[in-house]
Amino acid sequence: MKFARNTNPPRGFWLVLACSLSVALFAMSAIGCSSGTTDQPNTSSADPVEKVEPQDSSTADSRTDEITYHHNRRIANSLIIGLDADMSSGSAQAGLAIERGVVLAIDEINASGGLLDRPVELIVRDHRGNPDRGVDNIDEFSAMSDVLAIVGGLHTPVAIRELPSIHDHKMIYLGPWAAGTPVVQNGFSPNYIFRVSVRDEYAGGFLVDRALERGLSKMGLLLERTAWGRSNEKAMQNALIDRGKGKAHVEWFNLGEKDMTPQLGRLNESDVDCVLMVCNPLEGKLILESMASVEATSRVPLISHWGITGGDFFEMTKNLLDEVDFSFIQTCSFLRPETTNGLDRLHAAYAKKFEGCDSPSDVFSPVGTAHAYEIVMMLAAAVKSADTTERPAIRDALENLGKYEGVIRNYEPPFTPKRHDALELRDLTLAKFGKNGAIEPIISTTDGSGDDEARNE
Repeated sequence: MKFARNTNPPRGFWLVLACSLSVALFAMSAIGCSSGTTDQPNTSSADPVEKVEPQDSSTADSRTDEITYHHNRRIANSLIIGLDADMSSGSAQAGLAIERGVVLAIDEINASGGLLDRPVELIVRDHRGNPDRGVDNIDEFSAMSDVLAIVGGLHTPVAIRELPSIHDHKMIYLGPWAAGTPVVQNGFSPNYIFRVSVRDEYAGGFLVDRALERGLSKMGLLLERTAWGRSNEKAMQNALIDRGKGKAHVEWFNLGEKDMTPQLGRLNESDVDCVLMVCNPLEGKLILESMASVEATSRVPLISHWGITGGDFFEMTKNLLDEVDFSFIQTCSFLRPETTNGLDRLHAAYAKKFEGCDSPSDVFSPVGTAHAYEIVMMLAAAVKSADTTERPAIRDALENLGKYEGVIRNYEPPFTPKRHDALELRDLTLAKFGKNGAIEPIISTTDGSGDDEARNE
């Protein structure tokens, strides 16, 4: 099948162009509900190609009213949770979703008396997707008194660059998004990283299996040239070899590319029947545009990692989604909270806190909020168990929480001394965007549980 270039713009092209030019209106268009009370003081609350530059920050000025920037301590005798994430650049929606989850957890903690009879509050630092900024943020938080832990953001390359500083300072780092396997499997002992999120080692096999389930057996990989992309390349290739399919053709792209047609063309020349893609919103938009620009008979399904859900991807691509077969990873959904009653309860708190969010479909980047809430509540349980604010003792308590009832599911336990990833292969699912941008789960014919020997460690 030839990757024939369509000489006419695809249906909706000009609307997509308009959406791209008006990305500064993201706070009004991409976020389905406003900040409600969060603008009030939170009394509850080596490889050169790997360098990650700040992404497009055109949304920053229009979004400041959406973001609870707690730059300094506001509450006397408080315990601090830091947030180190992209809050103003290309993945700022993920940063805001994570922030909301942290705020909801802090509200609940303070409503029940705080931790060790002290209130908890949030302080935010914006790394804008830049690893060097991230390291500076870790160092700054570590110089503050009474910091219990830092919650991280979307970017795996930032988290990996921060690892030495995190461990030098014995700082607990809670990961609600960045999925790179080396973020947690990092070689540091003791390990101060704990994650409630996707792990690429599992995600690679999951994406391969979902493609095979659809009868798609000749996969191509389209990956960003960073530690996150390489983590996924390893996981996907290993999964393909384990399933007797041999290695896939791989195409790489650098951040800041303007056209993905060359990469897709080379994948087509290798006769792939689907593309597994690992990217964030800006590059994801280019991939969809390039796929939609070719003849319909040359288009193949795109199955994506979840980085695309961390920004205004839907607004940039909503007029292309009918043109391209597109799905992506998620872990949980406010639209399907049947595992526990926790997601219903969390959404009720979300709707009360943030105006205009009465429906679960109004929750943007929902996994960011759910994961952040979950892991901060685990931190609170560890602080109570350790009965101290000393971080080494809290770290040890996180490894020994025992059975834990969460909002995403129940854990037996979430972490052990050998395993700092709470979620596993069976927690993954595929999803798609609905007409209004809501992320809707796709029901799989298999449960995706697989074998996970790590659970027995």
